[in-house]
Amino acid sequence: IAIIMDGNRRFARKNKLNDVTLGHRAGFEKMIDVMKWCIALGVKETTVYAFSLENFNRPKEEVDGLMQLAREKFEEMLSHRESLIKTGARIRVIGKLSALPQDLQDIVDRVEQGSKNNEAFILNICVAYLSTEEIVNSIAKISTNKTSVTENDISEN
Repeated sequence: IAIIMDGNRRFARKNKLNDVTLGHRAGFEKMIDVMKWCIALGVKETTVYAFSLENFNRPKEEVDGLMQLAREKFEEMLSHRESLIKTGARIRVIGKLSALPQDLQDIVDRVEQGSKNNEAFILNICVAYLSTEEIVNSIAKISTNKTSVTENDISEN
């Protein structure tokens, strides 16, 4: 299952929240509910598109709020590491992580490393991503030292 986290700012405005970051917080809490439902229903892998590279063009205050929210939530994952192990949840963060602040990159790495051996449920979190960049990077990766790329060169990895 893939989920695009969209509409958090609209939610904040509709509910007359004076800070759009509150809409993002509400969206994150709903995502946690959805992940619990996925696990309960036996879904083995879910991808959440959380923050694209284009989102860095939003107002600085909003971007800073989103980065702080990400720090808090990834830190929560670290503090609940035993729960991740118990449920067998693996967290993978996908995207151009170098675009994130260094401290957030470090936290993300610790979360990934702490859950890398879990396989019962995989949560892919896409941050600092663009689908076009993903395609370009994938083609570049498989075409290294090749004059052409065939279907046999392409895999899920």
